[in-house]
Amino acid sequence: EVQLVESGGGLVQAGGSLRLSCAAAGFTFNDYARGWFRQAPGKEREGLACISTSDESTYYADSVKGRFTISSDNAKNTVYLQMNSLEPEDTAVYYCAAAEGLYSDYCITDRYLEIWGQGTLVTVSS
Repeated sequence: EVQLVESGGGLVQAGGSLRLSCAAAGFTFNDYARGWFRQAPGKEREGLACISTSDESTYYADSVKGRFTISSDNAKNTVYLQMNSLEPEDTAVYYCAAAEGLYSDYCITDRYLEIWGQGTLVTVSS
């Protein structure tokens, strides 16, 4: 079965850090574009960071650039999102996703992603 499973969410104070993990099963994750997205209640889903297919270039939304870092551990078939300097506005459900054949910054556009995890909740208190 093709599946993505996120973990690492929780409650953190403003200014703190969390690292989210996304483990892939049933396919080789690094053969796909990989991305992190989030959705707060009543708001649209927002692309945060991604790694494009083939060239392994990374892309970030302006709202998280300099604070969040996406990385991949191919031996573990897992991608990570390191989140630093968290703010209450970062509170949301965070999702990882994957797709074949996404190049350049298309990997940060949610409608192109094909495989989605169940999400993990991040709550940042002020």
